[in-house]
Amino acid sequence: MAKLDGIELEIMWGNMISIVSEQAKALQRIAFSPIVREAGDLATGLFDVNARMVAQAVTGTPGHINSLAAAAGHLIKVIPPESLYPGDVLITNDPWISAGHFFDITLLTPIFRNDKLIGYCGSTIHHTDIGGYGVGAGARDIHEEGLWIPVMKLYERGEPNETLHSIIRCNVRTPDSIFGDLAAQVSSGKMGGERLNAMCDRYGLENIDDLSEEIISRSESATRDDIRKLPGGTYHGETEFDVPGGELIKLKTELTIDTDKGEITIDFAGSSGPSQSGINVVTAYTHAYSTFAIRSILDPDLPNNAGSLAPIIIKTPKECIVNAQYPSPVNARHVVGMYVPFPILKALAQVVPDKILAEGSGAVWTIQIQGRDRQGKPFTSSMFNYSGGMGARKTKVGLSATCYPTGVAAVPVEVLEASIPIVFTCKELALGTGGKGRYNGGDGQRIGFRMRTGQEWLLNAIPSRLKSQAEGIFGAADGAAGQFLVNGKPSSEAKKVVMQADDVVLMQTPGGGGYGKA
Repeated sequence: MAKLDGIELEIMWGNMISIVSEQAKALQRIAFSPIVREAGDLATGLFDVNARMVAQAVTGTPGHINSLAAAAGHLIKVIPPESLYPGDVLITNDPWISAGHFFDITLLTPIFRNDKLIGYCGSTIHHTDIGGYGVGAGARDIHEEGLWIPVMKLYERGEPNETLHSIIRCNVRTPDSIFGDLAAQVSSGKMGGERLNAMCDRYGLENIDDLSEEIISRSESATRDDIRKLPGGTYHGETEFDVPGGELIKLKTELTIDTDKGEITIDFAGSSGPSQSGINVVTAYTHAYSTFAIRSILDPDLPNNAGSLAPIIIKTPKECIVNAQYPSPVNARHVVGMYVPFPILKALAQVVPDKILAEGSGAVWTIQIQGRDRQGKPFTSSMFNYSGGMGARKTKVGLSATCYPTGVAAVPVEVLEASIPIVFTCKELALGTGGKGRYNGGDGQRIGFRMRTGQEWLLNAIPSRLKSQAEGIFGAADGAAGQFLVNGKPSSEAKKVVMQADDVVLMQTPGGGGYGKA
């Protein structure tokens, strides 16, 4: 294929974005679980024959998308390309290979053209249940947290791997939902492969090798050029926050901008050590949110792919909460992982103060409920998330009930009330909880609920910032801390809690920090 001119490249790039976006939309339409269908807790990507991510859908979360970018390469190291055939689908939920905990299952579908491998479609979604402890932070090691699926073939030459299907079905509480969501991933991957072949037909391509190389190399060059425009040097940032059970976590970053190489290195030395709770973060997830923070302040129009991620280097000490070692529990890794951007942004505030925002509320508050309804049928709720306030920006107030850095939406209360025996007593903004400043931080929200099971039920709740506050920046005030109340009394447990039939839960998520003196 001859070197592409700018117009041809733009047209084909638009085609690729359409492919991954359609893949994501198909996945959301077909999925069984509200966390995927309504909240968009997913990622889809298109990869070249070397398993480098070329394009990603705009739908999804950084923790999934940037982890997926690395996962594809790990999968084909275990099952190499020469062992792949049309109709194969690879699967894993290995936390150190995929997105950091068992609930996130990654599928990779090889794409063939005239019996020759030309690329892959990948997806990662959060599944409702994977057996074991559940979403909470109470497991003592990873083996208590659920079913561990090593890299395997979920489908071989179009036929299901019946042994693996049986193992999954026997180890989860809601197998119909799990297999419904897996089927959605398989279907979206197949559709993505068909669309890529159709694009090759339109433009007379035998493969996408030259196209992917052009996109990735241009993305990397542009990213390095953007980094070279920043002031070189080493800068530091730090953030502290409390997690379930009252444990105080510190994240420290040393950020070095190398203008000669066009690289940024982020070192987490000095951060808190491993936790006994399931809030430890694997390096893939740390890398995902670190790169997202950097990409947030560089040219937003640059593609997010293997090229633009390459100049960002992450270093983590071995004994560190953001470098989980086997067999550390990791199921609630987002509680710490979603705070990763804040010390990075504090370091960048010394470099590009106009482009950063104040600290936000932190991780989404994750709630999972298990029990039996009045007819005795077991249920496990889809994980539902509630955001606090976002930090304020240089010229704008922080967004209320909006979490930076995740892209997960809240599942509507109407959907939850229709799918599990729950009744919401309130859902409203907690006005005035954002930090005051020239521009105020975003407000948190107040959510109350009770169950209509008529019997005991189990609650996995993972709130954070119940004591600490999101810091204002450049002289602004901090946001308000959150509240988690059961029957009007404060509660913060790192473990699953047995609740009584008539218990009432009230949550108030934290406010974001303000920007500048009022």
